[in-house]
Amino acid sequence: MKLKVCGLSNPIEVKTCVKNGVDFCGFIVNYSKSHRYISYEKAIELSSIGKNKTQYVAVLVNPSLEELEKFSKLNFDYFQLYGQFNNKSLRNIKDKYQKKIITTIQVKTKSDIENYKKVEDESDIILWDSSGYEKSLSWEHHWIKDIKIKGEKMLAGNITKDKLSNLSLLADIVDVSGALETNKVKDIKKIKEFIKSLKRVSNEN
Repeated sequence: MKLKVCGLSNPIEVKTCVKNGVDFCGFIVNYSKSHRYISYEKAIELSSIGKNKTQYVAVLVNPSLEELEKFSKLNFDYFQLYGQFNNKSLRNIKDKYQKKIITTIQVKTKSDIENYKKVEDESDIILWDSSGYEKSLSWEHHWIKDIKIKGEKMLAGNITKDKLSNLSLLADIVDVSGALETNKVKDIKKIKEFIKSLKRVSNEN
């Protein structure tokens, strides 16, 4: 199972993730309501850090064309998109900006799970997340158990170390943020502990 650590905001966090083999580093680049939001200047700085095999992800909430253009020029491998998209709009974004796409499906009720069908063809990864944006809300992760898609399945929404064994049966990637923080700041010790826990669960499976 792969790991995405989201909401990184300073160099030591990014370097820790890269050094410890985290698969994806996520940066909140246009959603200022989040305490994890970073400025454009900070996005330039953090995305310039040597990434080794780690992939860098620009997390964008209802992005404007201007924002897509601006962030496409930085060293991001993926755009992670929140908003109303379909296969056609995603194809336009991929063709124009040459980024891979993580499309987010926000889940409040079980029926929301099915919204992936609108974006499956053009999404490299589909992320099922809570409806909380910057809040780590819980939802019933097992709802996606029987879903099979072309790309990879990612899960977010109040993911903690003790849930990993169950989640490894549901998704290819877990997306974690709040569980790695102390007083709303990324905690290097918690990041390292989570990575160890995930590797342990992956080895067991």
